[in-house]
Amino acid sequence: MDVVPYFGLNVFNKPYDFKNKRRAISNYIDYMLIRTMKMFTYNNLPETIPQNALETYIQMNGMVCVFEKDGNIYASFGGWGGEPNAYYIPTKFVVANPYLNVFETFTVGEDCVIIKNDSMYKGLREMFRKYATQLATNDVSLQIASISSRMISLIEATNDKAEQSARKYIEDIERGDLSVIASPAFIDGIRTQPYMQTSQSGVISALIEYQQYMKASWFNELGLQSNYNMKRESINSNEAQLNEDALFPLVDDMLECRQAGMDEVNKMFGTNISVELSSAWSDNQLEKDLMQEQMESEISDKSETEGGDDIDSEESISEDDIE
Repeated sequence: MDVVPYFGLNVFNKPYDFKNKRRAISNYIDYMLIRTMKMFTYNNLPETIPQNALETYIQMNGMVCVFEKDGNIYASFGGWGGEPNAYYIPTKFVVANPYLNVFETFTVGEDCVIIKNDSMYKGLREMFRKYATQLATNDVSLQIASISSRMISLIEATNDKAEQSARKYIEDIERGDLSVIASPAFIDGIRTQPYMQTSQSGVISALIEYQQYMKASWFNELGLQSNYNMKRESINSNEAQLNEDALFPLVDDMLECRQAGMDEVNKMFGTNISVELSSAWSDNQLEKDLMQEQMESEISDKSETEGGDDIDSEESISEDDIE
């Protein structure tokens, strides 16, 4: 087993197992979760609620329960309980946290606050599983296609001597040596069959395009611009901006749900916590606001110009009538 020293740690350098789809799916989800951890920034969070844990609970479970214990507030996942209200929303939330010695059923809105990821309490888990599964499956197909592309032709040997000669010929070519066939028996004892068909030449390209398309769709659903060009030629700026309107609704809803939840936390526990967009999501929001302001300004200027023309027209008409 090869061991490579890496910053004082021993890293086992072994090939990635593409056939282990369960682990590949988990890796895809974890790496995307690392990105979405940077979606929001919290201000004035208490030390008892780490932001990373808070966002992990909200994104993966669709909600989190904030409660007070021994003068400190904590966030924990759990499950719904109790009778639903008039709109069939549960009124109780059950928390079991052995470390805090909390095994209680809290009343929502009275001694706990539920912060939801989105309006439907869905979270991002199912979305992540969907795209991670598709990408992991495509990785297997791409790996098989990549290995199969090495087999341009199949060599068939009719006897042991011909097989040994064929192996030596392939080894020489692999080392970069120009091999020489010394015996006519070699040619007489083997046959080659074409393996890679012309129709298979575009398989790898199609799989790569599919991989790029699924990744772009995943990022777009999370509010990050990642255009995927299905065409072979270049695209103009208008085509590049076609999907921008679809980027914001989910992120806007997630932000509003967190802000509303933190307002309830501040009101119930006397804190001063705020939340806002961060990283690339914040930049996208700024660009969106600037575009909106520019559009409103252009509409306003156009209205003023058209209004001025109407006034001048009316004045000229009234002067002609007077004359």
